[in-house]
Amino acid sequence: MTTTTLPQHHARARADYLNITLWTFQGWISMFFIAAGYAKLTESMENLIVLMQWPALTGEAVVRGVGVVEIALAVLILAPVISWKIGRLPVLIAAAGLLVLEIAALGFHAVSLNLGLSLTNVFLIAITAPVLWLRRNRQL
Repeated sequence: MTTTTLPQHHARARADYLNITLWTFQGWISMFFIAAGYAKLTESMENLIVLMQWPALTGEAVVRGVGVVEIALAVLILAPVISWKIGRLPVLIAAAGLLVLEIAALGFHAVSLNLGLSLTNVFLIAITAPVLWLRRNRQL
């Protein structure tokens, strides 16, 4: 078995591409959850029940609270853009919180046999999990 090492510039280019990919994922996640949270805060409960079904099972305060949490975590996942001094911790907290929300939503939508919303959550998990994992394990 032989191992090959990449020249320094190839390794750096690979890290740069990975970093760009993670920032792209973070931007998509942030845009999605800002929009979702905004909808939960501004739409009528009747509209939200038609769109998502689960608000019918909870009170309005819960739905609005989830909207606030989604917006807060969506902003937090982009915190290093505001200041590099903040570090990785806010990104990790936001990614972990959003992953919990996404997994809970996937469970609900899968049990409800709502394929469209289930697939949406599968996609969100697929882009949030790498952000959490790679930002935790690397200095990107």
